Amino acid sequence: MATIIQTLAYGRPAQPGEHELRVAYPLYSIVLFAPFAMLADYALARSLWMTVLEAALLGVALAGLRLARWRPSLPVAAAYLLFSVTWYHGVRPLVNGNAVIVVALLIALAVLALRAGRDGLAGALLAAATIKPQVVILLILLGGVWALAARRWRLVIGFVSTLTALLALSLVLLPSWPAEFLREVIRYPAYNPPGTLGTALEVMLPGVGTWAGWGVTLALVLVLLVELRSALGQGQARLEWLVSLSLAMGCWIGIQTDPGNFIVLIIPLASVFASIAHSVRRGGDALALAAMGGIHVGLWLVFIATLERGAQPVQGPAMFIPLPLVVLAGLYGFRRRMVLPVEVATR
Repeated sequence: MATIIQTLAYGRPAQPGEHELRVAYPLYSIVLFAPFAMLADYALARSLWMTVLEAALLGVALAGLRLARWRPSLPVAAAYLLFSVTWYHGVRPLVNGNAVIVVALLIALAVLALRAGRDGLAGALLAAATIKPQVVILLILLGGVWALAARRWRLVIGFVSTLTALLALSLVLLPSWPAEFLREVIRYPAYNPPGTLGTALEVMLPGVGTWAGWGVTLALVLVLLVELRSALGQGQARLEWLVSLSLAMGCWIGIQTDPGNFIVLIIPLASVFASIAHSVRRGGDALALAAMGGIHVGLWLVFIATLERGAQPVQGPAMFIPLPLVVLAGLYGFRRRMVLPVEVATR
């Protein structure tokens, strides 16, 4: 299968140093991909898939506005939507055809469903989001503990039943896929650029980068445990805060990923923009707009400055750093506003 994909992409099998384009998705992801795979015309399938991703990109941006309870002026809203489809972490997964955009939308819709009291639907959406397990595993672990403590049984049942159905379907189709999937997951780092903050830092700071990465991982685990403990028994605002933290910290905690997956951070980033806009009585939207512009330009400048040019241009490991850093700084800078009851936080 890998050779077939490589031949479609390169016109030949991948050579040493080239991305091997191996499938690293759980088999039940075919529920999403099958309609496109059945099209004989690859160009048509690719164009339709990218259209779906473009729609999902706008969808997650709009869902982010709702989650942030932000109603900016029309010009600022238009600028925000333009930002969402043209910033680095939106363009990269779109060009790569990365299903993480759909996963980001599923996460955002799941949180909105929880807010609306539709726990079963939220659980089902989160189960569907596991087609990119490395993106949602931290969120599911923390959210699962919160749900059990809060006795949100419909959320748990919705997640478990949907995931069980997906697993059962895939096992009927190919009983051996879990072992094959595990082999691909283990092999994945060998043919990919740095996939954790530690490996990225090791490239930039040989000799100390790995230790620095482990230090960050340990610190984040401790912080998340403290945040989880404080969220237990609390309401929706604390859960949404925990979701934002898990998405941001998941980029750095040591789970194999890629900056192309950082599109999920548009969800907490929208809340940061909203908090900036609400932080002053006048000119808040302008401040949020300035923040968008700074992030947009800054990320593209870092990408261009650190791009590794060769037979295949590759993003530099430095792209692991800017966005999670900005989002975490924003989350903790506006923490009090984000965890307050809605009627207080939006004054």
